[in-house]
Amino acid sequence: MKSKRNLFLVLVFLVPLVVIFSQCLTSNTTKPDPRGEIFAGSKTCIQCHKEVYDNYLHTAHFSATSLSTPDNVHGSFEHGSNEYVFNKDLKVVMEKRSDGMYQVAYFKGKQIRSERFDITFGSVKAESYLYWHGNEMFQLPISYFKALNSWTDSPGFDTTNVDYTRMIGTRCFECHSSYIKALPDQDQSLNRTIAYDKNSLVLGIDCERCHGPAANHVNYHLAYPEEKKAKYIATYVSLTRAQKLDMCAVCHSGNKSRIIGPIFAFKPGDNLARFKELSYYMPPVDSTKLDVHGNQNQLLASSKCFIKSNMDCATCHNVHNNERDQLAMYSQKCMNCHKTENHNFCKMADAIGGIIKSNCIDCHMPARPSNIITVQAGDKGRAAPYTVRTHHIAIYSDATQAVVNYLKKYNKLQAN
Repeated sequence: MKSKRNLFLVLVFLVPLVVIFSQCLTSNTTKPDPRGEIFAGSKTCIQCHKEVYDNYLHTAHFSATSLSTPDNVHGSFEHGSNEYVFNKDLKVVMEKRSDGMYQVAYFKGKQIRSERFDITFGSVKAESYLYWHGNEMFQLPISYFKALNSWTDSPGFDTTNVDYTRMIGTRCFECHSSYIKALPDQDQSLNRTIAYDKNSLVLGIDCERCHGPAANHVNYHLAYPEEKKAKYIATYVSLTRAQKLDMCAVCHSGNKSRIIGPIFAFKPGDNLARFKELSYYMPPVDSTKLDVHGNQNQLLASSKCFIKSNMDCATCHNVHNNERDQLAMYSQKCMNCHKTENHNFCKMADAIGGIIKSNCIDCHMPARPSNIITVQAGDKGRAAPYTVRTHHIAIYSDATQAVVNYLKKYNKLQAN
């Protein structure tokens, strides 16, 4: 009897300890989302949406920002290809050191500054890089441009002198990340700086940036897995056309609008006019004066295809998948409306032949150079424009002629 009593006392003592210890382990391994308790974090989506999540990992939205690693810094670190030369005395050399990758400035052979690659912005056409200085974030002077396969000056930087002082404000993060918390301004002088909570950065455009806070959704469907109708989450199909367009226009409506509300606070279904004073709310929009970079919303809205239909961004784009450069697939989207029987099929069909069905895009949405982004590969390197496909769908005679010339050159005309 005594041994049983002792065993009972041991169990009474141990069980609470096990419970407490397990709770401690859980609290230490589950990092709360910096946006608040109503957010679950994108990795919770894997439990039910693994295929969608895995596909999304390969998209430009997902890699809009990432921690700098050799996997997402694509410029060369090999001797002879790892430097940007400003002049005979001044250059920046990209170097790998024991604690990371660095941009190192040299003047007359002497090191004058070095800063580490900490954050990579972009992944598809170009990459620009940021470094932390305390709680402040700055842009590194050298970027990587894929069209040149070369290190270039960072957009807007002086091509004759090295500069490590461009501070990065929240507006950059509002479209290249899902969240970052700015710290209260402690500097009462005129030289204000922007400091961040480093641990608050949510990299890339994550699931909850487009679907809204998901904690209630996750908790409900884990408790009731038999329920197949999505609860407590914003689904794209549930939004009106205006709400769908607003959701994309948060980032794809240019950077000239006056900000009147915190952009990170925007949720799917909100009216964007509460956050941005949008110039395109006052038509008509002159598409010729809109830069192709970042103004996709206004450019699309000025197109006859948009005006005369109910199309929205998802008519052509499936943002969960990497569909870049799939011109034939996008062309099929065009031909859902533009058909011979609708009397609105391309008038070049007879001249070009069957191949026309695989590429509407180069003629009607050609890549155009941005007027605000140009880079240069060193003091003797060539300047290169940053090209983006215009979203003003129209007839571009120069682009059409370029396509026809290409087809003639390779004997592809009338290839039915």
